[in-house]
Amino acid sequence: MVPYGTIFFKRVVRQIGRSVPFLDVLIENRKGTLTTSVYHKEAAKLYVVPFGSDHSDDVFRNTVDTAITRAVRYSTTLSEFEEEIRQMKLMFLYNEYSSRHIHRWLTT
Repeated sequence: MVPYGTIFFKRVVRQIGRSVPFLDVLIENRKGTLTTSVYHKEAAKLYVVPFGSDHSDDVFRNTVDTAITRAVRYSTTLSEFEEEIRQMKLMFLYNEYSSRHIHRWLTT
């Protein structure tokens, strides 16, 4: 039995073409197989809470945890997940997170 939502998305992707962004998920039709990955709007900036700002350590850790959780949930393939991790590293570096912190957070 196929859930209603699955049928709906297959119909939407088939009507639109190869891919359609839906909230922060990119849904793609690859030869009849639906895949998902994290969707980044072109107009959106790579902004998260800057590391040098006056926030508790929990805020920074939650920012990283949320990005990782989204990558795990939305990435259909390992290569899409690895690409999202690469995008995260760039985003955190852009927002002045130290390489040491990024490496520690993304590998533990």
